[in-house]
Amino acid sequence: MHPRQAEILTVIRNHLQAHGCSPTLAEIGDALGLEKNTVHYHVKAMLGAGILERSPGWRGLRLPQGDDEDASTSLPLVGRIAAGRPIEAIPGRDALDLSTLLGPGRYALQVKGDSMIDAGIFDGDYVVLEHRDVAQDGDIVAALIDDEEATLKRFRRTTSGEVLLLPENADMAPLHYAPERVRIQGVLVAQLRRYR
Repeated sequence: MHPRQAEILTVIRNHLQAHGCSPTLAEIGDALGLEKNTVHYHVKAMLGAGILERSPGWRGLRLPQGDDEDASTSLPLVGRIAAGRPIEAIPGRDALDLSTLLGPGRYALQVKGDSMIDAGIFDGDYVVLEHRDVAQDGDIVAALIDDEEATLKRFRRTTSGEVLLLPENADMAPLHYAPERVRIQGVLVAQLRRYR
């Protein structure tokens, strides 16, 4: 699933939960800052893939039967991206509320590669990103370069305005780009790793 489609799915789920009906294409576009034609293109692809269903009417979008995912407890896995710290025990806590971690506007990617190993992010890990198109110096981001290749790196701007994408691997060099070549797709908020 395309990252934009994952965002659209989240908007639809949230709207269904809050209002009991699906949003219109215009409402989806407003929520994501997209043109209606862009939303239509992705929704049509999602309908074709069976990710969404449609009944007649302006608010006819619906989730397929059996799709009981809750946006507060699950994330769409939208692909792989080129690229742990131990979790500190917190005394007195019996449960971890995942709804704050896996909330609206977030999506997951599976890491491929070893460019972030010094930050504890390894090949095969899952990273949770909050959809954002701007980042602060030091953020770990999903960055789209030349609208073609996505990578997970630490973000930094130079005093001259150049964008640096910094690997967290001592054997790899920073990547230097003119700012117009880089689009931020999300900022890292969490990481998941399976051991079996």
